[in-house]
Amino acid sequence: MFDALSNRFDAIFTRLRGRGRLSESDVDEVAREIRLALLEADVNVGVVRNFIARVKERATGSDVLKSLTPAQQVIKIVHEELVTTLGGESAKLTMADPPPTVIMLAGLQGSGKTTAAAKLARHLVAQGRRPLLVGADLQRPAAVEQLRTLGAQVDVPVSSQAADPVAVARGGIDDAARLGRDVVIIDTAGRLHVDEELMDELARVHAATRPHDVLLVVDAMTGQEAVSVAEAFHARVPLDGVILTKIDGDARGGAALSVKEVIGRPILFVGVGEKVDDFEAFHPDRMASRILGMGDVLTLIERAEEAYEEDEARRAEEILRKGEFTLEDFLGQMQALKRMGPLKSIMAMLPGVPKELKDADVDDGQLQLVEAIIYSMTPEERRNPAVVNGSRRKRIARGSGRSVQDVNALLNQFRMVQKMMRQVGQGRGKGRLSLPGLPDLSELESLPGPPVDHRPG
Repeated sequence: MFDALSNRFDAIFTRLRGRGRLSESDVDEVAREIRLALLEADVNVGVVRNFIARVKERATGSDVLKSLTPAQQVIKIVHEELVTTLGGESAKLTMADPPPTVIMLAGLQGSGKTTAAAKLARHLVAQGRRPLLVGADLQRPAAVEQLRTLGAQVDVPVSSQAADPVAVARGGIDDAARLGRDVVIIDTAGRLHVDEELMDELARVHAATRPHDVLLVVDAMTGQEAVSVAEAFHARVPLDGVILTKIDGDARGGAALSVKEVIGRPILFVGVGEKVDDFEAFHPDRMASRILGMGDVLTLIERAEEAYEEDEARRAEEILRKGEFTLEDFLGQMQALKRMGPLKSIMAMLPGVPKELKDADVDDGQLQLVEAIIYSMTPEERRNPAVVNGSRRKRIARGSGRSVQDVNALLNQFRMVQKMMRQVGQGRGKGRLSLPGLPDLSELESLPGPPVDHRPG
């Protein structure tokens, strides 16, 4: 996510930190480099111009130039201006009282609108809401059937019928009242491009349903084209916010950094993957920190809270308190880690992780390698790895389809994590954020094909 832009900022600020006191010419040079980085990231030209003007005005002030740490001051200014450009404060949906809340989704065909509808429904369910999906896209073949399939995945009912889109949308609101549903999400039709027929249909659905929020779904990977689409829709339909899809595949970040300032409407949600739970509320401050390589601890914590069951959390707390940590605990931590999402995205959220490690090609399949090795151990060996001698290591390697070197690497990494857990439990940790169960997988052999699950018994 925004890898290219993050790498450019990292290079700029690394050079900046080595300069000590800054002159106005130094600030001008940094501003030129940031401007070029943003333009290469496909950020709107007007947005770049305004951003650089604000940064230069603040960075050339006497408080910065006379500071003992001017580089840190400039980085702080860039971070704050990125937050402003991305939208400032996090925006939220408008919830109606009395219900139901009506949310209308609009967007071009191929933007991921139908999938976004299901993801939004799942997000609302997690918040204790009772949404209803309404399939008003009667133009695209099988659109309603796709919505029904996705609705079944997130356990949310779908309302639709072969009729006029306006009648379908209004009927969906009636169904919500009948079924006791407090949020209605209307999936409208899209086109391959903006045209009068599309806008007329959206306007009629909008007039008939009077939605509390109209959210435009745009593909982040289209860069400035996404911003142009947002402008065209906003000129005809009153938008309240934006959902950016496929942001996990957007290495540049042009759409995210442009859309708020261009159309004056906030980004509310982002799609960060293909699965129905790969969907997050958009936080400008957190995204700015990710772009500048500062990590995103709050989102990491939220993912961990979702991934850990209550009994797992209690067990982890007990492990920390007693300083006891076994391979079974290690396995449980890694399985929870897998539920938090791809390892590469987790690494990007950790502050202080070296750029080389963030850019490394992290293979999530290597977690399966670790699982296969641990599953090939006996319960006694998992609880007390000290008993794993040479002959046992050979047996475990054969059972997991791996090498003895892989088994040795895992046991070495486990001992390091075990030592760290004891230090944390005894209050001797250095205050660094660590995720128990995240081994240095680079020591394990990268073998083709998924490992075979050889569970004992």
